[in-house]
Amino acid sequence: MGRGRAKAKQTKVARDLKYRTHETDFGALANELHSQTGSYTSQPDSAPEDEYGDWSEYSDSRD
Repeated sequence: MGRGRAKAKQTKVARDLKYRTHETDFGALANELHSQTGSYTSQPDSAPEDEYGDWSEYSDSRD
């Protein structure tokens, strides 16, 4: 009960997305995807030299 209005809106939005013609600027999309000035990079700024170096002080030295 009460889902009638929400379901009708979802159906309207889905139909609009399905049948609307889109003018996609593929050049702008390619520039956005391939730009190197973005905040997302594939490599971190600085990698730690020893991944477990910070934890060595917690190891059991009796071994």
